Amino acid sequence: MFPTKTDKARNELQGGQRTLSQRERALLLMADGRRSLTDFSPLFPNRGEARDAIRALAQRGYLHEPPAAPQPAAEPEPVHRATSTDTFDGKRSLATTRMFLFDICERMFVRRDPGFALQMRDALREARDREAMLAIAALMLTEIEKAAGTERAESLRERIDRLLPPAELVH
Repeated sequence: MFPTKTDKARNELQGGQRTLSQRERALLLMADGRRSLTDFSPLFPNRGEARDAIRALAQRGYLHEPPAAPQPAAEPEPVHRATSTDTFDGKRSLATTRMFLFDICERMFVRRDPGFALQMRDALREARDREAMLAIAALMLTEIEKAAGTERAESLRERIDRLLPPAELVH
């Protein structure tokens, strides 16, 4: 139970109107939709009184009692795949591959090795065919393997293979 104020409650809290007790007004001040019944308990000698006061104020139009949140369903068992969890379904193209390689360059090299990053960006701008993209990718993956390990480099290599169009389609 996380009650929130109504317009009637906001009017009550404005200066000049005092139709509620000090305790009820304090409860209205605290009712922000984030506080639960236990947060209101210090205002009342026992927990039951806090619950009753909230219900009474709700019935009189001072509070909204949002419905209880539904219990989350049991989490499904994780699916373990032998392949990468990246499920790219986009179109294979040199342009997509180039953009992916630019992204890798920015993420992996700009801070660590700005000179290499500049060299790779220039090479990517000039790359016009599959072989050029593969050559640039190979250079980048060699550096990634040194910096981040074989597993990271291999996962990126798999992604690049899924982005590049097959050799027989590019002539």
